[in-house]
Amino acid sequence: KSDPSIKKVDGPATCDKDECKGNPCGMGQTCSDPVQTVGSIGDYTCTCANGVVVTGGVATCETDECATMPSPCGDQQTCEDPNKASNKLHDFECACKSDPSIKKVDGPATCDKDECSSNPCGMGQTCVDPSQSVTSIGDYTCECPNGVKVTGAAATCENDECSAIPSPCGMDQTCTDPNTASNKLHDFECACKSDPSIKKVDGPATCDKDECKGNPCGMGQTCNDPSQTVNSIGDYTCTCANGVDATGAAAICETDECSAMPSPCGMDQTCTDPNTASNKLHDFEC
Repeated sequence: KSDPSIKKVDGPATCDKDECKGNPCGMGQTCSDPVQTVGSIGDYTCTCANGVVVTGGVATCETDECATMPSPCGDQQTCEDPNKASNKLHDFECACKSDPSIKKVDGPATCDKDECSSNPCGMGQTCVDPSQSVTSIGDYTCECPNGVKVTGAAATCENDECSAIPSPCGMDQTCTDPNTASNKLHDFECACKSDPSIKKVDGPATCDKDECKGNPCGMGQTCNDPSQTVNSIGDYTCTCANGVDATGAAAICETDECSAMPSPCGMDQTCTDPNTASNKLHDFEC
């Protein structure tokens, strides 16, 4: 009956038949027909990949391909098997977590991504993403100018620019860095000690100063400040009428006003100078 062309007179014909030729098990199952004779029709078996076996019919494998460990899609992709209750294999779908619209059936999708493109490190740090692939999400590095480096997040540089030796503001200015606990650079402020209202950001202020304005030499001496800059504080000179001078302080003139000729008191009066060893003038007594 299976093949009417096979006949025999005076007895049953031999009607060998491989039942697996018609692929009765369908895709994803293994078919085996051990006897292959007409007397054994229906003895073929269908075997699922997970070992489920049925004789004479298609097996129900109920295979969730996404349930395998590790996942066939990898850690950075989602896996979905639309036919896990059937015997269909190789139909699972991988989708990128970074962009679910990028998908592939029966294997991981290609989800290239430059993590530095969104500037995760912030201002003042260098971002490097060496691999730029979905399988390496979180491997970018943030590096501070001072060498501090962190993987997968912004670094905390904690850079106090005023702690440098020598000070970036110089000896005669104060230095203040308002963002020492952040990664911001070039924001330190210099202020003149002689006049704190004179300031400059990211470098020394210009603090020109005539030190003679405060009359540091006192009465009777000449003051001269040759440079009048913040870098030359203390270089003024005080010069007495008799030529004695001193730098950065009042000179000691040792002037006896009564020794002048003629006497400032005249011939008929005595003259007394109580401060001959100081630079005080006009204090003699007649």
